[in-house]
Amino acid sequence: MLLTGPAVTADDATSTALLNCLIREVCAPEQQVWPDGGHLVARLPRAGVVLRTGLSRPPVGPTYRLVPPYEERRGDEWIAASWDRLANLVAGELELATGRPNPEFLAQVDNSHTALTAIIAARGEPPDDRYIASEQALIAGHRFHPSPKSRQGSPGDWLRYAPETGARFRPRWLAVPEDLIAEEGAPEAFTALSSYGPPAPPGRKSLPVHPWQYSLLADEPVLRRALAQGLVLDLGPSDVEAIPTSSVRTAYLPDADVFCKFSLDVRITNCVRKNAWYELAGAITLNALLQPIFEKLDATFLAEPAYRSIALPDRRLYEGLGVILRQGVTPLPGTPLLAGALADPYSTFLAGLPALSTPESAQAWWDAYVGQVAPPVLSAYLDYGIVLEPHLQNVLVCVDATGMPVHAAFRDLEGTKLTAGRWDLAHVPPRVAESLTYAPDRGWNRVVYCLLVNHLTEIAAAVADLHPPLEQALWQIARGHFTAHDHHPQVRALLAGVPLPAKANLRTRWSRMADRGAAYVPAPNPLAAPRPL
Repeated sequence: MLLTGPAVTADDATSTALLNCLIREVCAPEQQVWPDGGHLVARLPRAGVVLRTGLSRPPVGPTYRLVPPYEERRGDEWIAASWDRLANLVAGELELATGRPNPEFLAQVDNSHTALTAIIAARGEPPDDRYIASEQALIAGHRFHPSPKSRQGSPGDWLRYAPETGARFRPRWLAVPEDLIAEEGAPEAFTALSSYGPPAPPGRKSLPVHPWQYSLLADEPVLRRALAQGLVLDLGPSDVEAIPTSSVRTAYLPDADVFCKFSLDVRITNCVRKNAWYELAGAITLNALLQPIFEKLDATFLAEPAYRSIALPDRRLYEGLGVILRQGVTPLPGTPLLAGALADPYSTFLAGLPALSTPESAQAWWDAYVGQVAPPVLSAYLDYGIVLEPHLQNVLVCVDATGMPVHAAFRDLEGTKLTAGRWDLAHVPPRVAESLTYAPDRGWNRVVYCLLVNHLTEIAAAVADLHPPLEQALWQIARGHFTAHDHHPQVRALLAGVPLPAKANLRTRWSRMADRGAAYVPAPNPLAAPRPL
């Protein structure tokens, strides 16, 4: 049985996330943060407030290890600052800085805190299966997001489907006339999956549906009429279990070894998690383009071979009942583990790997880890114009019996884009093509942010939690995997130490901007070479 990690409270996790965002996006760029012994002090220059938090060790690069207490300066004293006090201070500083209020912000932080409280109370022992346990390990969520566990609805609506609680559920199945089925890709993928559901009558095809989504769509007039007339049949649940993964709406069906990326008309963290019509079509387009390139890269991108939906005269139903299939993990070598679980300070995944038991073996582990993760991402962008999104929830790292990384698998075609101007998409509908592309500079920012700021710096910090003196040395090891690409000017700039682009999640939430248009702030670059004398 896997052990649970260090205790986490909703108050401390919320405070840490708020301060991480405030320091990265406001205080550090404006030179309003400094160390003070075992503390980190941050000034909110417009609000005229000074805050202090514990610091477990000095930061190396763009990540921090903040620890309680969280305090506010009042006169000559430091007094405790609660999570909701911090949220109000952050909101006040952002309103003064931008000149715009955001009446939703404090409610989103409060919602995230409420959700985290419910998750902690409902969480039991993790499952014995290490892969599934890693998918369901992210109790506190994104450490640099102001409301990482924000979820639309009350905990009573979604706890039974929450990966963090170890949930499992049975998908619901609809039987749809063949002439009302909308699908693209490889039809045999759904044929194989359908054998695990209730049998559909002749002339119909089965469509799996997330039960939470089904309840959200139950009052749609077009669906109610189709069910009442027997046009669409509700076959109910099957015996096959679905296990929600870290994204909440994507579930793994171990019996079928397939993932179902369901639609959810629910806002989770940033976005309403539905499969828009152009995302359904775009997944099939990208899947066909990426697979041969990943074979050349000797890397794995989990294929998304097909989608299926229902062609009733209602776009909300077409998108809301659309499901994308993703290949399973059985063919992967070793044991796949979600990268996010390895980085999470509240889990014990890294500490439980024998390969990290000594400082020397931890350096070898890190060398292997970066060697599996970074080169395919860099080559995909630099050589082929493919913008991967290798953040901590989009990468599975396969380890051998000792925990040594032997392979990496990337996933999620929704976040994958093509560099504009390098691909001929004339055969693709304009709205689909638009959703598939990034301008070169935005694509590079996304790659560097996801690979370095969101992913590798967090893994390095987690390794340094086990062996604190190592963090600086880890980045000198990582440089070797980037120098292989230093014939590209973008990589030379990274190795020279130009600031990294850190996605501004706090400012994006404050401005209520779509995630695709998120801004970036400069962050310290741990890859920097020593300055020449």
